Parts: sequence; structure tokens; C-alpha cells
Amino acid sequence: MSIPPAPGSLPLLGHALPLVRDPLAFLESLPAHGELVRLRMGSRPVVMVCDPGLTRRTLLQDHVFDKGGPLYDRIRELVGDGLVSCPHGLHRRQRRLCQPAFHPDRLPRYAPAFTSSAEASSRSWHDGQVIDVTAEMMALTARVAVETMFTTALSAQAAQMVIADINELMDTLLWRAIRPSLLERLPGAANHRYDRARAHLRRTIDAVTSGRRGDPADHGDLLSSLQGTGDPGNPAGQEGLAGQELTDQILTFFFAGTETTANVLAWALYLLARHPENESRVRSEADALAGAAPTFADLPALEVTHHVVMETLRLYPPAWLVTRTVAEDTELGGVRLPAGSAIAFSPYLIHRRPDLYEAPDRFDPDRWCGIQPDRAAYLPFGSGARKCIGARFAMAEAVLALATLIARHRLVLLTDRPLRPTAKSTLSPRGLRMRVTARHA
Repeated sequence: MSIPPAPGSLPLLGHALPLVRDPLAFLESLPAHGELVRLRMGSRPVVMVCDPGLTRRTLLQDHVFDKGGPLYDRIRELVGDGLVSCPHGLHRRQRRLCQPAFHPDRLPRYAPAFTSSAEASSRSWHDGQVIDVTAEMMALTARVAVETMFTTALSAQAAQMVIADINELMDTLLWRAIRPSLLERLPGAANHRYDRARAHLRRTIDAVTSGRRGDPADHGDLLSSLQGTGDPGNPAGQEGLAGQELTDQILTFFFAGTETTANVLAWALYLLARHPENESRVRSEADALAGAAPTFADLPALEVTHHVVMETLRLYPPAWLVTRTVAEDTELGGVRLPAGSAIAFSPYLIHRRPDLYEAPDRFDPDRWCGIQPDRAAYLPFGSGARKCIGARFAMAEAVLALATLIARHRLVLLTDRPLRPTAKSTLSPRGLRMRVTARHA
């Protein structure tokens, strides 16, 4: 059985042009050609998995479908062998070492940073001001990341430089994954900026982790937890994270905890502005807290807000395109895949399938009332052993921050035109500008 090719491939470029021009429309066109479709990212052949059942199998069999492929090869350039990007052989130990930092018992410690950062953003706005929502949410989640990871170990100026480096790197990640490999060797301003940002970011985080070396105190942050954890799988040596391995993990969580959550919050504010009836329901939940900032204990009462975040993640999953490498000869969908093959799948594509969701393009938070998501149909955090370790953290942050922002202000769209996502390393609402309006107005 052969795998049909996706149309539109060009010599040398492969499918780079449709992946750059309108990647989401290109992805949505692929299921018409089969459960598996062959495409090319630059010169590299990639098998696109369009079927939800086959996608779930690739997630559950992580020893066969290992982290790798064009996207993860580039992610590894940025964060090394952190938890998100490391191969299967390193993952189990790293998961054991990182799990205590994300234990549910620690979440209440982090939650005050979620609301205080949202309140700081809200206090900086004034009635009638037009804001770049995505940039504001990036600043918000960066404050959360700094406080929950480092407490006071990273200065405000250093944090701003870290965010600038992350923006530079994430803006070019997808293009570096799909472009012809010969372009990597060419000198140019873009390659120079990328290399400079990558080196500077690693030096900054190295300095922070080195400064904490030997400090036995628990500062209540992720860095303290990661440094203080021995390996329960190695009780004799109890070797924990240190050196480059620790820096890789911190870089991983910083990348995962800033742009992704910022985009989710920005999309949620956009969707609520387009659906004022749902915005009113979210505001009513926040108002029911009697003017107090929401706390971790208030999460069960913020049910509508939680459903809004879930639906935002369905429509605009940050990790919209994922790649893997086949670690051993295997079969998928009746097709033999030799070791070394690259495959890809798309949570965005799965989330928009009409056979899985009624009116899949409609924003409908109530579709989540009283049900648990189907693990084969809802994949914003992945699934299986490699499911995002910070899923609870991210959900709590998004819900509490969104409730805080909606309670303080109304954000009004400047145009009725729908906003098209910018599909780079994540799905970003670039160019989302909204007017701040006081509640009484």
C-alpha cells in the first residue's frame, strides 16, 4: 500500500510554500487524500497522519514514534535535551526528576503569580487605550514564568532580554524546519540574529542556575524544586539535575510557559470580544468573587471560564503541528514505515474535523459541559507518556489570569473582520489590537 502525495510540491522547496503561505488551509486539505499523506519539508519526506486513531497510536507508542523530525530537530537546537525534546531513552528519568516541580500540591504556591501578573497588566491600562493584546499577554506570562521559576533570581531587565530572545527564536523556528537545508550554510542577517539570540539566552539561564548552585533553601519556585530533586529511580546515587541538563529543563519550561499560554489568553480575549454573551458569563463568574482576585481555591467556581479556555485550546492549539521520528521498522495504517522515517500530525487538524465535533469552526464553550474530552480527539497537551507535564499549571494560569482580566476591563475589537492566525512555531493572533474600556462604560 502506497502513501498518496500531497499536491503542490516544488523541486528543492517541497511543500514549503503552502506551509508558509497558508499552512492551516493546507493541513485541512490533506484528509481528502487519505489517512496518511506524503509531503516534503524542504528536501525531507514527511508522512502526515490525518486520522485521529492513528494519531493517538503515535502518541501512545512513544518508544516507536520518538521525539524528532524537522520541528523537534530545531527545538533541540534551542533547549537541548529538555523534557519536551529529549529522545525516549532519556525521557523516563527526566520525567521522574521534573514531576515534583509540577505536583498538584505545589500549584497553590504558583497561583498567586497568575493573578498578580494579570492584575499588573490590568492596572497599566487606561480607559480608551488601544493595546497590542498578544504583546501584553506575552509580558503577562513572562512575569509569571520569571516569578514561578526564579522568584528574584532574574532581574526585570534580564527578563525583558530573555523575552526578546525567545520572540526572535520562535518567529523563525517553523521556517528553519521546512526550508531547504542548503540555506542553513548561507551567511545572512536572519541566521546571525538566530544564533546570537540562542547563545545569549543560554548564557543568561546558565548564569541563573549557576548562581543558585549549592543553595539548599527552597525558594518556592520551579528552580528550587528541580535542583532539590534526587532521582527516585537511582536511590543509591540520588543524582538530580545539574549543569547543562538543568539549563535545558529551565529553557524548556520557559519556552513552554510563555508564548504558548500568552497566545491562548490572547485568543480567548479575542473570542470573548466576538461573543459578548460568553464574555458576560465569564464576567459574572469573576464578579461572584465579590471583588477579590481569584485564587487557586476559586478554580472550581470558574467553570464557564474553564470551558472558554478549553474551547480556545481546541480552536487554536499552540502546538498546531508536531513531528516525530520512527525509531524502528513499524507499520501504521497498513503502511510499512522504515526506521528513520519522519511523520507529522496536527492537533489543529484533528480539532477541526466535522466527524469529531459538531460545527467544528464554531466557538462553543458549552460543548464541554458535563463531558470529559475524548483523548483521541482533544490534543492541546498531547497524550500518553509524553503529555505536557505542565498541563495543570497552564490551565490554572490561563483560567485565573483570564478571570482577573475580564473582571477589570472590557476589551473591544477595532474591526469586525475575523482575525487569521499566524502559524509559526505556535498559532499566534498577530496584529490583535483592542480598545480598553472601563467597566462602567
